[in-house]
Amino acid sequence: DGQNLVTEDVTVVEGEVATISCRVRNSDDSVIQLLNPNRQTIYFRDFRPLKDSRFQLVNFSNSELRVSLTNVSVSDEGRYFCQLYTDPPQEIYTTITVLVPPRNLMIDIQKDTVVEGEEIELNCTAMASKPATTIRWFKGNKELTGKSEVEQWSDMFTVTSKLSLTVGREDDGVPIICLVDHPAVKDLQTQHYLEVLYKPQVRVLQNYPLQGLTREGEPLELTCTALGKPQPTDMKWLRVDDEMPQHVVVSGSNLLISNLNKTDNGTYRCEASNTVGKSHADYMLFVYDTTATTEPAVHGFTQLPNSAEELDYGDLSDSRAGDEGSIRAVDHAVIGGVVAVVVFAMLCLLIILGRYFARHKGTYFTHEAKGADDAADADTAIINAEGGQNNSEEKKEYFI
Repeated sequence: DGQNLVTEDVTVVEGEVATISCRVRNSDDSVIQLLNPNRQTIYFRDFRPLKDSRFQLVNFSNSELRVSLTNVSVSDEGRYFCQLYTDPPQEIYTTITVLVPPRNLMIDIQKDTVVEGEEIELNCTAMASKPATTIRWFKGNKELTGKSEVEQWSDMFTVTSKLSLTVGREDDGVPIICLVDHPAVKDLQTQHYLEVLYKPQVRVLQNYPLQGLTREGEPLELTCTALGKPQPTDMKWLRVDDEMPQHVVVSGSNLLISNLNKTDNGTYRCEASNTVGKSHADYMLFVYDTTATTEPAVHGFTQLPNSAEELDYGDLSDSRAGDEGSIRAVDHAVIGGVVAVVVFAMLCLLIILGRYFARHKGTYFTHEAKGADDAADADTAIINAEGGQNNSEEKKEYFI
């Protein structure tokens, strides 16, 4: 375009240094000067008429005038003009853009402690930034979606993002992170650690026998464990649908039967509670004969939630007896099904055969009987049977 002057726009963070460069492609020793947005002369050649000492000469030659501006503020934004005193004079402008990082990034939460299943609201505010910030939410490493609102005062922006979240026990101790995306700053974030209260999670462990059958005359020792927040303080053992046998010894979380007998059969329940609620786990006891080598499917551990809401947190107690019992239950069901099918098939076959023979039941004659009706004696009957066809032909009568 014939323009001999060259410059570039400048973007700078508030408080830092901006450098303005006015360059001449083909120098002819013409005078270069720099003017501010109010068209006041900042530098004329290497002389500074303007009293603002933040402007300092970096380089001056016949082909370049380079000036620095320290401690940049938003008020310094605008167009700065490079002029070259030629005939005719030439002029080009450069734009300084000032970025302002957000201040006072903070998370506001309705309450510090929440109960599992509750919905909470968190607000993250990034104040006085330029341009407006983008706020992102994370729960641990998982990004969540919030809703942002932007307010503007003059050239400055305040952004508030709201996040609604339903918490579970797995969220206890997990950080909720508010992270800011802004060209003036990197990795600016704040976080809040969730404190979630939840019901006890109860398990029953079989200490003795470690594995195998619970036989008559042998001891049984169970331990109940419960994890909750706050930690459960009330824990008790009971027998479902029956009274606890008098010889059962309960000591805190432990249950001991020193000498098993068949009357001990049943379901033993451990209950634990805290300020949030109550949960339980069951142990199904089946006492075997002293000579027993196999066990039925009913023996083992179960843990049941108090409600459908607890289903996600149910922790089924692991036990060899319970696992093997479940497998045997499946085997017995399969065998019973096969036997039933075989018996049903045999019954159907018998019915079909019976109906077949009933439909084809008839009278059977000997050769002697075939011609007995037309014979005077047995010999004649035999002869008539052997030649019955001919005789029938001979007996035909014709009428003319």
